[in-house]
Formats: sequence, C-alpha cells, structure tokens
Amino acid sequence: MRVLVIGSGGRECALCWKLSQSSLVKEIYCVPGNAGISELAQCEQIEYEKNFSSLTALVKRKKIDFTIVGPEVPLANGIVDYFKKQRLNIFGPKKKASLLEASKVFAKRFMKKYNIPTPGFKVFSNSQKAIEYIKQEKNQKVIKADGLAGGKGSLVTETKEEAIEAVKSIMEKKIFGEAGKRIIVEERIRGEEVSFFVLTDGQTFKPLVSSRDHKRIYDKDKGPNTGGMGAYSPAFIPLHLYRKILKKIVIPTIKGIKNEGIEYEGVLYFGLIVERGNPQVLEFNVRFGDPETQVILPRLKSDLIEVLLAVTQGQLKRITLEWSSHSAVCVILASKGYPGVYEKGKKIEGLEKLSSIKGIIPFFAGVDKKDGQWVTNGGRVMGITSLGKNMKEATSKVYRAINKISFEGMHYRKDIGIPS
Repeated sequence: MRVLVIGSGGRECALCWKLSQSSLVKEIYCVPGNAGISELAQCEQIEYEKNFSSLTALVKRKKIDFTIVGPEVPLANGIVDYFKKQRLNIFGPKKKASLLEASKVFAKRFMKKYNIPTPGFKVFSNSQKAIEYIKQEKNQKVIKADGLAGGKGSLVTETKEEAIEAVKSIMEKKIFGEAGKRIIVEERIRGEEVSFFVLTDGQTFKPLVSSRDHKRIYDKDKGPNTGGMGAYSPAFIPLHLYRKILKKIVIPTIKGIKNEGIEYEGVLYFGLIVERGNPQVLEFNVRFGDPETQVILPRLKSDLIEVLLAVTQGQLKRITLEWSSHSAVCVILASKGYPGVYEKGKKIEGLEKLSSIKGIIPFFAGVDKKDGQWVTNGGRVMGITSLGKNMKEATSKVYRAINKISFEGMHYRKDIGIPS
C-alpha cells in the first residue's frame, strides 16, 4: 500500500514512524511534512488546510491507497467529505462530526443535551455581557474561544481581573482571530487531567491506552497553555474510574453522535478532568493528540494500518488491539518564547548521540536541515520519547537523552512523568 499522512508535526512524525514498521505499507508520503519526517516519507509541499483539489490530484498521481489526516483544521474544513465524494480512502471524521472540536459551544451544548458530565458554562457573543457575568460570580473561571486556536484557546484564570482580561484579549484584542467571536465562560474544576482516546467506526468503539498531556508551558502546570509540552502513558486509571469513564462519558457520547445523525469514523479524544473520583469532559478532539500520539503509538503492538483500515471499513469489531506493558514518556523541546514569539534557525546539536540510549525515539516537529545541519523551525521543535519497564525508568531515560541535545534557547519541562 501507498499511504499519505497529512500534517507537519510530531504527531505526524509518529504516525509515519509507526506506518514504516508495517509489512503492508510500501511507500509513505507526507504533506507537507518536515525535515525529520522526510527521512521516513516522501514530503510534498502542498497547502493542505483548504486546497483539497491539489491533494486529491497528488493521491491520484502517486496512486496512494489510503490517507490519514493528522491536524484538526483540514477535518473542520471538510477534507474527508471531499475525498469521499471522489471515492478516495481516508481516515478521519466528516465536517459535521468535526464540530465536536471545531466549536466548543457545539460540544458543550451536545454534552448538556446528552447528560455527559462537564463543568458548568455560559456562552457569550458580547464581551461586556461576559464581563458583567464574571463580576457577579464567585468561582474561578476558564475562558475559552469557541473556534480552533491551535490548542491554545483556553485561558485558565485565578481571579476576576484575570478572567475579565482574558475576555478582552479574546473578544476585543482578537488574539485568536475569528475563533474568539464567541466564548465560553466555564467553571474551573481542579483535579487530575487525563487524555482518553477511542477509535470508532460509528458502531463499535475501542479504547486506546490511557495517557496524560501537559499543556502548560512551565513545571507544575504553570504559565500559559501550549499545544502540549509532554505526555506519558499509562495514566494509571483505576479500574473503577475506567468503567465510570466508559459508562458515563464514552458510551453516551457515541450514542449521542448516532442520535444526531452524525457519521463518525476515526479517533475521538476526551479531554477529562477527574475531581474526587468523578470524571468530567473539558473538551473533545476529533483526531490523534499531539503529543499523546508520541507515547501511544510506541506502545501499540498491532499493525497501525490494519487498525485504521478496519475503522474506515466498518470492521473495527474484528480488531483486537495489542499493547506493550512498557511505559512511555515524551518531553517536548521548545524554542525560547514559545507559545509566544520565538526565533528560528538555531543549530541543534547532539542528535547523533541518542542512538547510544536504547528505547529513545525522537519525533520531529519544528525542524529543518540546512547544509546537513539540523536547525529549529518552529515553536515545538521535537519530542523525545522513551520506553521503559516502568514510569521511573522511562522518565530517567528520557531526561538522560535530553541532556545530550542542545540549541540556543531550548526550553522543556522537567516534571513530565514525575509524580507531583
């Protein structure tokens, strides 16, 4: 088979890495990819968020059998609908289903309708009304842009003043552009966050192994949200909590999607927070997570392409997912200034030393290669993933590997996978 992966980050690098291990996969293409991915796949520089005609032309020209969509924007713009009209095989949900991620307002109203536990909220399209509401409230708030904001659209606030400033930043200063035309003012819940993924063909669902993502830029979950600064798997969900997540959240969501007349084929992410043993949904994503994919796929023993094909063929029921018992930790190396303004073109040293540590996998994101030298080319530069017999070993190993790498302004969290 010839397979196309759409996207350019660490998640797509992990997908290409896993696909390269399949005996069924003959060639891998990636649009647009990056310099690291180009060592696993043939990268093609095509605009992919809206320009679907050029993508389908590539698929036909290269005789690509199967396409996997990494990022959320092309899904929200209807890439799956476009491909399916041309009878091209593609993995991911259609545009209508993608609203679960593309509109936080849609998602919260969906959860309310189907009694899926989620923090209390109010929707506003007027900043002054939102500010008046916040002034009357006692509890801490999270201010969320309705639309897609690259994983950075949720502003967690400590005080009324911070919440009011967050409203002004999103709705008046438009820091997230059109994504902030509407906002959600949500009750802030404190607890343990968990990433919970399932594959579904619309009838059957299969949970993936548990993981946890760290969104905040600094240690101890301080500072602004990013696209993700690291992840680990497993997330140590007790059996009683696992059953509660399935019963109260996953099953009602799958039933609700069907009840809405939405066809859903793909992966569905539940961003959960667990407060006193009770899970609540903070958000949905309609694609593989980044960086969770970088700890989930290294633990997957099953052939990824077989699994994804079964989803698109309505045959997920016959698939048994096999997992390694090892733990995985991924730490993101970011550019100075991320998630704000950052510089590019900084030389990356020490990558060749990683081969001396068994069980280390570098997943490339914001990188380029100039005259044979690796250089930075993004905010999240790469994710270093390690596999170990347990979390302690995996964590020790990943930080030992990171000590061999350097670039000017390199920033990373030092508490990923380490008990607080």
